[in-house]
Amino acid sequence: MTSAAQGNAADGHAAETFRGKTAVITGAANGIGEGFARHAGSLGMNVVLADLDGDRASAVADDIARASGVRTLAIATDVADESSVEALAERAWAEFGGVDMLLNNAGLMAMGYSWEIPAVKWDAMLRVNVAGQANAIRAFVPRMLDRGTQAWVVGVSSVGGMLPSPLMSPYSATKFAVLALTESLRYEMDMKGAPIQVSVVTPGSVKSEIFRVAARDEGSSPEVAAFNQSLQRQAD
Repeated sequence: MTSAAQGNAADGHAAETFRGKTAVITGAANGIGEGFARHAGSLGMNVVLADLDGDRASAVADDIARASGVRTLAIATDVADESSVEALAERAWAEFGGVDMLLNNAGLMAMGYSWEIPAVKWDAMLRVNVAGQANAIRAFVPRMLDRGTQAWVVGVSSVGGMLPSPLMSPYSATKFAVLALTESLRYEMDMKGAPIQVSVVTPGSVKSEIFRVAARDEGSSPEVAAFNQSLQRQAD
């Protein structure tokens, strides 16, 4: 079987598995989250797009609905705010009667020498990249357990969650934490015998808004600017 035929067969199997189910994606307005939301729609899934940028999430949701004919819902969500994530879960359950998949994707990046990155940026990345995923786990997993049907939780870490990088220590540190958090959750689902499959993905550089935001905030250090540009070239 050719690689193209294998890909088509895999897509067909995925469509059979996921068609009609509901996915919630955090950080869905651009980058990996947007790409996953579009792919989920192409498989016939209902898609809930959660992002701090509610307007952009709404535009993507409308585009997915037109392209794939699926039901979509965009909800402005701050994953660092526990009440905002709880409201997301309540709205998704009310709209679709349940959630089958949670993609824990929202994240921030800050670049610079470890000692020069301000405490406020360290705090923001810890609250979004780590506490944000924990907030979503607390909001969605108990509801999935009560529902008792097959479900999926996917944590988005990074290759930076396995290989520490210079000039982006808060990102690497938080992505290491995401890897541990998601793997711990997987073992806990095994302990409970729950029908919830837990996975973690560790992508490399992906073209997204995260680099442009980091470039805007990085200051004037030529080393940091050059490093950011090299990561963007890898993503192209």
